[in-house]
Amino acid sequence: MIARPTGQAEGPYDAAFLPRQQMILSAAAQPIADPVAKFGGEPVWLAEPTWPVHPKSGEPLVFIGQFPVPGPELRLAYLFLHEDHIVMGGIDPEDGEAVLLVQPDGRIPLFAAIGPPGTRGRTLWRWGPGDTEIPVEWRVDLQPVPPDVDRTIDEEAAYQRGMRGDGPDIDDCDGEELHDYYGGAATYPNHEARVDAPWQFLFKISDAGEGEDDPYFLNFGYGYGYAFVSPDHREGRFFWECS
Repeated sequence: MIARPTGQAEGPYDAAFLPRQQMILSAAAQPIADPVAKFGGEPVWLAEPTWPVHPKSGEPLVFIGQFPVPGPELRLAYLFLHEDHIVMGGIDPEDGEAVLLVQPDGRIPLFAAIGPPGTRGRTLWRWGPGDTEIPVEWRVDLQPVPPDVDRTIDEEAAYQRGMRGDGPDIDDCDGEELHDYYGGAATYPNHEARVDAPWQFLFKISDAGEGEDDPYFLNFGYGYGYAFVSPDHREGRFFWECS
């Protein structure tokens, strides 16, 4: 089951999609060619292949994964990030180092640079012996968040609203939090999103790659990445931030 649009979100602090769902990864036994949520592998394009490149160097960005955009029509959001000496781009959501493309019937962000037809870059990887890059592909299943964890995230989001002056002051909670999830209201390392209304929160992912059992490498400075879509679900934004 995929989250459904609420139709009531005014910006990045509201729950644009419900219910909140956790991402459960399973290794792909063979290349995934279906329009489903996944990390790594090759993009399963729903329209003309459109591979972003770095706006200054022209280097193809790294394909991180594809994620469904809730709504009545089948749409995917494709995440691409710049990587430079294991540092991921994407702190500024509009500098072209992080591009979240939506297909079909999507809009290419004005800041995004798109390579010529046939452009193809690297895809998500994990570290192998001698710091070799081993490409990976993981299917993502969206499953219900345990009620106690879901409540904790909502309490943290309410606490952050108070810190921003958008709601009553409440005590910070000290419970379990989930770091990779779809929908619901998001929590942010420094209480604020780097995008303004009308961008709506879509999903949150954490960095990984130092542990031997980590499924892939993503360097967010021990922080988290956040994806957003426009109210018409045709354009995306992404940034990452650490505490």
